[in-house]
Amino acid sequence: MTNTIETLIRAKTELKEVLKTYEGNCQDDAVKQKISELCLLNPTIAPTHSKQLESLEWLLISAPSFPQGQKLPNGKYAYTLGRLAFNMFEPTRLKLVIDCVRQPIIFLGEGKKWTYDIVVEFTVIEEDFPNLKGIVCNKGLCYPADDRTLEVEFTGGTLTPSSEQDLETWKKIFSEPLPSKKGFREQLMSVFLKFMFGLVPNQGMNLETGEMSFTMKHSPKGRLEVLYLDEELRITRGNKGTVLVCERC
Repeated sequence: MTNTIETLIRAKTELKEVLKTYEGNCQDDAVKQKISELCLLNPTIAPTHSKQLESLEWLLISAPSFPQGQKLPNGKYAYTLGRLAFNMFEPTRLKLVIDCVRQPIIFLGEGKKWTYDIVVEFTVIEEDFPNLKGIVCNKGLCYPADDRTLEVEFTGGTLTPSSEQDLETWKKIFSEPLPSKKGFREQLMSVFLKFMFGLVPNQGMNLETGEMSFTMKHSPKGRLEVLYLDEELRITRGNKGTVLVCERC
């Protein structure tokens, strides 16, 4: 038993070290190898039915892997506001750098359902814009499809200023933003998303909090395989093979 625990601790330590070495890139062969080695030691049987899933906070320690991102020289990733939030907030082409990605998973008390919110903290890095800090939260829920796979649905999202952000500056930029000049492809995608997911656009800013929100009438669904789960780490693989490593805060 002692040897097993020591092997597990060593495998987790080695994975964290190699993630730091390769800037969180789960596509690197060295990282893949360490993930495979750790997953073979998974101590949690039927992880999608385990209370270990629940956490007030999971923190992504592998690289953000949203499509259409740009890796910056400092190792961080830049995206547009539209890409992070289904094109629901203007200006959609506003360039942001991701500071961190968090995920609270909380039991909802409805059978086997949990929240599956993806909380992205960002800083605006667009020229001619203030250095704003905010949070995009894509709201969702999840439930077991089988012992190792979660069904995931997204239901809407919010855009809010971070706690350290000056609210008046935030409101000047986002309360009545100039719409981005969308190309034909972007316009087509926006129409497609609204039709497919029943997107209900944000109806304006709450001037007391700076929050804006949107909802989805037809939730997009996906599946997430839980490769590893214990009291400290969670490793998952999505529909398109994307592997994410999260650490419990």
